[in-house]
Amino acid sequence: MDVSIRQRAAYARHVAFRAGTHDPALIRAFATVKREDFCGPGPWVVMSEAGPETVPADDPGGLSRDVLVALLPGEGINNGEPGLHAMALAAAALRPGERVVQVGAGGGYYTAIIAELVGPAGRVDAYEVQPELAARAAAALRGYPQVAVHAGSGAAGPLPQADFVSVNAGATEPLPLWLDALSDTGRLIVPLTPDRGWGGLLFARRRGPGHSAALLDAGFLSRTLFVPCLGARTPAGAARLAAAFAGGRMEAVRSLHRGTEPDGSAWVAGEGWWLSVREADAPA
Repeated sequence: MDVSIRQRAAYARHVAFRAGTHDPALIRAFATVKREDFCGPGPWVVMSEAGPETVPADDPGGLSRDVLVALLPGEGINNGEPGLHAMALAAAALRPGERVVQVGAGGGYYTAIIAELVGPAGRVDAYEVQPELAARAAAALRGYPQVAVHAGSGAAGPLPQADFVSVNAGATEPLPLWLDALSDTGRLIVPLTPDRGWGGLLFARRRGPGHSAALLDAGFLSRTLFVPCLGARTPAGAARLAAAFAGGRMEAVRSLHRGTEPDGSAWVAGEGWWLSVREADAPA
């Protein structure tokens, strides 16, 4: 067996372990996609727990680790931690044939992972606002006919309907644009981040046919840090999130409400939306 294949297989198992999942489809996707094909030419700068280090161009297996890889170092744009993305994708539980909107494709690595999960019958619309990265991603993803890379903002719309909307940059609110794109069983993952300090990776899910689009199951998967999402941030929203995260109890969030007045169960309230520590089907 080729060494790189063995390395990717071990890497996939480790990433799944860190993410707390045993999903064979997810493990297979991480073992199949070559990370080096989506991170630009080597050598590569990675950020591990020990700090920054350089992976030589002749050692692409050095990227098969749960580390950040610099894509545009001057702009702080990275290929994020595989363990975090695997945890998000495990929560989304993608199935073959589903439709995905990805906001912030970067170099296309996680786009390829998603494409493996939805398969040839699925569809991935990947948006990348940084022109150089959009061009890189489009070139690297040519082998996936189910993927369309859009060189533009995924925060501006319009967006196609999706079973999963994956946002890979820090927002101060779950934009109506993203929520409106969700199918009856659609899922949204978005990092909600203040201007400074830790934010949280929010997972929200529509409740199925016959249920209101104004009430979703929701909760935070983990603390997180992300680069800002252009078009999805306001100073007032950042301040609200800073206060909410400083107050703690992010793990208590259970539901996302739209278009209603927040009640005493609100953890944070924005304009036209709020997060509650009450289950979606619990009485007020």
